[in-house]
This record gives sequence, structure tokens and C-alpha cells, in this order.
Amino acid sequence: MSFEEQRDFARQVADLNKYGQALNQCETVDEVVSLSLEAISLLLEMTDVTVYEVRDGTLRVRGSTSAERSAGSEPRTEAARAFETGETVSVPAEESPDGNAVLAVPEGVVDDVVTVIEVRSGRDEVLGDEYVRPLKILASHAATAISNIRSRERLERARQDLETRKEMVEMYDRLLRHDIGNDLQVISGFANALETRVENDEALEYAGKISRAASNSADLISRVGDLVSTLEAQDEPAPRDLRSLLASTLDDVDAQYECLTVDYDATAFDYQVYAGDLLDTVFSNIVSNAAVHNEGSVTVEVYAEEPTPEGVVVGIADDGSGIPEGVRDKLFEMGAKGPDSEGTGFGLGFVRALTESYGGSVGVRESSAGGADFRVRLERA
Repeated sequence: MSFEEQRDFARQVADLNKYGQALNQCETVDEVVSLSLEAISLLLEMTDVTVYEVRDGTLRVRGSTSAERSAGSEPRTEAARAFETGETVSVPAEESPDGNAVLAVPEGVVDDVVTVIEVRSGRDEVLGDEYVRPLKILASHAATAISNIRSRERLERARQDLETRKEMVEMYDRLLRHDIGNDLQVISGFANALETRVENDEALEYAGKISRAASNSADLISRVGDLVSTLEAQDEPAPRDLRSLLASTLDDVDAQYECLTVDYDATAFDYQVYAGDLLDTVFSNIVSNAAVHNEGSVTVEVYAEEPTPEGVVVGIADDGSGIPEGVRDKLFEMGAKGPDSEGTGFGLGFVRALTESYGGSVGVRESSAGGADFRVRLERA
């Protein structure tokens, strides 16, 4: 008998929807598991139910009504096969080693399995469509709820990391602006006074160098202060439409540089991501760097990697001269510059600070054309 042909079909659908809504309100994965076990036990009258969770590519038991299945234990054969194939696995009682009919249903977000729900029955010969359909509905709600909870947890960790980082930056900012800043004013004042009193050309040259060094350091401190102020003024990450933001930003940067050609397919970025008002700065900084730090014409290809339930990766690859491998690890440090760079070294440091404040990350590797390939990972909303 199919799911729709059952006598109590309408009531069961209503009950499934109620549990689905409740699952989406859960705050923790343990709550999702507990509610899923309750729903399957009550609605499908199953006594042997196990909920598995996939974390870091590994399938493990998260909760079960069976005393034999403890949290963290390895999956049974049927659940492992469902996870590996991404397909529902049904084993008739006569083919099962323990004589129970088995049904294992995997569900996830996009193409990645997030959870597998397994039921075993000693009263049925085969667990058919009347069990498969409602189990898939519940597993889909559970997978979505778990994925949303993970996103919230990552964002919260990112916020906490950002707060810690902000406190340290603020401390350094105060130290630079007040203590070192005051000393630089004294150094600059004495250097200027010295320039008016010495007649020796060599001494005059040294006094000028001291004055310029003090002035450059003061300017650097001012830039750091501006960066801190910008980060402090950021809003909390919220869902943003990646497609429209990226298209607008790329078109603007492309129009600014005659030597630059930006290729992209806007439809490849049809996602919602967690970010703040300065996300466009992340992309404009990276793309404009390709024009500024390469001689002659340069082409930038902006692409989307295959998304996961948790995140989206925006790739920005150019055919320029590339970035030396020894420089890449330090490229995103505040003040770090390439050997031939005339910039301040804060641009990509700012990019990393912004991206991490959204719960994401940024890295760089060599592109297929021998240039730079930046990869910006953002949390999906």
C-alpha cells in the first residue's frame, strides 16, 4: 500500500507537518534527535529507531531507542550503505541477519548527507512506501534543522572570536595612538628643531630622515585606527543576497580599470549568505588588486565552487603574474605586503578580518593560468 492510499493519510500528513515545524524550532542537535525519535516512535509505531549524524564526513549514532545503540557508536551496515550511496536502503526481514526488516533513509542539504534515520521492525516482512515516505519527510526536516543549528553555532563562534580579536586590536590601537603616538610627536618635534639648528649637510640629511620616518609611522597608526573604527561599526551578520551584491560589485570594479576584464555568471551565485554591509569591500578589494598589482591587461574569472549545506565558496582567479608561494601564508596579515607592493599592506588583512567576522574564511592559491586564485568562503543562510 502506498503512503497516499492509507486510510489515515490526511491525519498523518498533518502530524508530520506539526513535527516538522517543531523540529525547525529546535535550538540544539540533541533536541532535534530527541524529537525525531519521538515522532517516529509515535507516528510509525516503531520501537527500534536510530538517528545518525554526519559530522566532518563521518557517520555516527547520535541517538537511539535501542539500548544496544549508544551515542558515538559506529553505524550498522544498512545505515553506512545509505550514507555512502545517498539512497534509501530497504532490507526485507528474510534477508536481514537479525530477522528484522530494515529501512535506512539518508537526508541532507544540497548533495551532502547530514543525517540517516534507521528503523528496524520484527512485525513487518518489508518496510514499504507507507514507511519510506513519512520517514523521508521527517528526515528532511531533521537534516534542515541540524544544518541551521550548525550555521548558528559557527556564527556564534565567529562572533565570539571577533569580540576577542576586537578587544586585542583596541588594546593595540590605544597603545599605538597614545603611547607610541605621543613619542612620535616628540621625535618629530626634536627632528624638526634639529633641522633648523644644524649646518652640517650629513647631519641635516639624518634629521630629515628621522622626521620622515616619524611622519610615516604616525600615518600608519592613523590608518590602523581607521581600520579599527570600521570594524567596530559593523552590523551583526545577516542574510544577504550574494548574486545581486556580487554582480553590482564586479560591474563597478570592472568599469574602473581599462586593463581589467571580469568574467562571471551571475546565476552561479544564487544563494543567501551571512554577511554585513561591507561584504562588497571584500570582493572589490581582491578584484581591484588584480588590476593594480599586475602589468598590462589582466582577466579575472569569478566562479562558484560546488556548495555544501554549510557554505559557499566564491573563487576569484586571475591570469596575472601570481603570488610567490613563500608570501601566500603571510599575505592576509595586517601590514603584510608583497616584495614589489607599494600599498599599505592592510587591504587583504582587512579582507580577512571582515570575512572571518561573518563566520567565513579566505585563502589564496595559484590559478590554472599561473596567477592568483582567491577563495572566499561564506556561511549559507
